[in-house]
Parts: sequence; structure tokens; C-alpha cells
Amino acid sequence: MTNNKTHWYPAYVGLGSNLNEPSRQLESTFELLDAIADTRLINKSSLYRSAPFGGVEQPDFVNAVAALFTQLSAPDLLVELQRIENERGRERSDVQWGPRVLDLDLLVYSTQKINEPDLIVPHPGIGERNFVLLPLGEIAPDLIIPGLGRVTNLDVSHSEPNISRIE
Repeated sequence: MTNNKTHWYPAYVGLGSNLNEPSRQLESTFELLDAIADTRLINKSSLYRSAPFGGVEQPDFVNAVAALFTQLSAPDLLVELQRIENERGRERSDVQWGPRVLDLDLLVYSTQKINEPDLIVPHPGIGERNFVLLPLGEIAPDLIIPGLGRVTNLDVSHSEPNISRIE
């Protein structure tokens, strides 16, 4: 792994689950994110219940966002996120927007714009997805998403499926 021991970078991770007790999946995943080497969980959003995105019949999702400080590069952080997904039983399939035990998306990494075959940051579609914007706005309303602007200035989409905060 590539570490830069002199700099800590802010990173934001989207969490989602709609299988195997989704709320518990996300709560325990916050702890796993904090346990990544050279990475610290600095904030976490509330949990939000949202209707599935896309046309696949499936249970509602539970979503959240985690704010991290990390010394890992964006590609190395992605490797760690995928390791956690795999350990939790994530099965990758060709079905886009299908049901998932755990989905972790690197939403924003510092001020970087990355466009590589296996990693695009900021995450595509971030500005049109309520299940990202609402929890992100809760913990980082003044965050500037490279190429999109400040989170509080991004409109929540009214054509997207319903979402509600879980109390």
C-alpha cells in the first residue's frame, strides 16, 4: 500500500445495504472504516431509508455517509473498501443497482478529480442522488465537491425515489 505519512486527506464514503439487517450492517461498517490502517473515522451521518434506485424489485436500502481522514491514496483506500465489502459477503453481479449486503462508494477524496478505469472521483451521479446528498449534507454541508460545487448548493432530485431519515 502507498502511504504518505506526512499528509492526512479528507475522504467521504457512501454506505448502502438492503440485505441481512441493513441498519446493523451499516452501524458495524462504521467501526470497520475506523479500523482501516492509517485512516480515522471523523464523522458519520444518520441512517436513511430509501427506495431502490433502478428497476430491480428488491427491499428498500439503508444509506449513510462516513467522513474519514486517511493517509492512504485514493486507489489504496478503494482496495480497503472493497476488502470490507468482500468480507461482508458482497457478491458482484452484472445486475446494475441490484440488492446488496454492503456497498461502499468512495464519493470524494480531498480535492482530487480521478478518472481511471477502476476509480472515478468524485463518484459519478453524486449530485443527483438523494441517498448521497442528504446524508452528505448532514455531516459536510460546506464540502466542495470538485466539479460540482458546495453540497448545500446542490439540489436534491425530486424525481428520485423517496428517502427518509431513520430515527
